[in-house]
Amino acid sequence: MGLIHIELFATLDLVGQAPGGPDEDPEGFPFGGWQAPLVHEVTGAQIAAAYEGTDALLLGRRTYDLFASYWPHQKEGEIAELFNSVPKYVASRGRADLSWAGSTQLGPDLAAAVREVRERHRNVKVVGSLNLVQTLLREKLFDRLDLWLHPIMLGVGKKVFDTGAVPTNLVLLQPPAASPTGTVHLRYGLADGTPRTGDMSAPDRGLNDDA
Repeated sequence: MGLIHIELFATLDLVGQAPGGPDEDPEGFPFGGWQAPLVHEVTGAQIAAAYEGTDALLLGRRTYDLFASYWPHQKEGEIAELFNSVPKYVASRGRADLSWAGSTQLGPDLAAAVREVRERHRNVKVVGSLNLVQTLLREKLFDRLDLWLHPIMLGVGKKVFDTGAVPTNLVLLQPPAASPTGTVHLRYGLADGTPRTGDMSAPDRGLNDDA
């Protein structure tokens, strides 16, 4: 059985919305691209190391659409090579346009679909996809959580841990690592004995078209 890794960039007040650029959420969020001034080569090296061994991506619909419009046109760099070569699994209620090579839409039973992906791969990365991430956190359908905390507070925006979070024990898997700009990398895993529920039967707890 493989591992589901969640990769998250967040502010100190735990806003995780649109870190990469204004086009990620063009309406209603004024701080798209907040991460750019805080990017440092040390953080870049940490992120590259975190992706070593990745053999699949698990994405929400809106994050997938953003990635599919960008990464297939990038031919250089380790991340571009990785993202373009591994299978991509997309969680969406609607019919996704799977134009990016190697893409598959997950079935309506998200819990079962995630378990199948975990059985099929060794290291699955969940990137961005905040609505999907919140579902995975709530249902404990993950194994590792990489959190990059940036020294900025926004006061508005979608939070990493939104309403509906459930009690979950985590353990720190390695010492925190900081960059010169003050970004701190924290890697957590589910503590031994933490149950994984995977109960998606409640209303509005299925697939999400997410950011």
